[in-house]
Amino acid sequence: MPSEALRETLESRGVLGQLKARIRAEVFSALDDQREPRPPLSHENLIINELIREYLEFNKYRYTASVLTAESGQPEVPLDRQFLANELKVTEDPSSKSVPLLYGLVSHFVNSSNKGGKVFLRGAAAINTPGTDA
Repeated sequence: MPSEALRETLESRGVLGQLKARIRAEVFSALDDQREPRPPLSHENLIINELIREYLEFNKYRYTASVLTAESGQPEVPLDRQFLANELKVTEDPSSKSVPLLYGLVSHFVNSSNKGGKVFLRGAAAINTPGTDA
């Protein structure tokens, strides 16, 4: 089988993208300097990373999720979804539980009946994140 036909077959099966992602993840893992300590994972970053991980895994971006977990120091075991919803003060209906919480949060703001109003967001200095004085 010529190499171009092989590449097309692997692409059509979705294998080529997975292989490339796996290679990137392995390269990152090999290059990641374990001797350099990571900053402590703040509560806010823990929640944000978990929302992103849930989104990535839902969309089958598993290698990207594995790199996020490794690089961020996020626990290997995902946080409980109900815990996340409680932390974000989110109430879900049965249909919203079939998609990542991030979808519901974005949908809430995009479809808000308060079209003219703005949401006031606190700056990073107001959140206790590594590298800030808060």
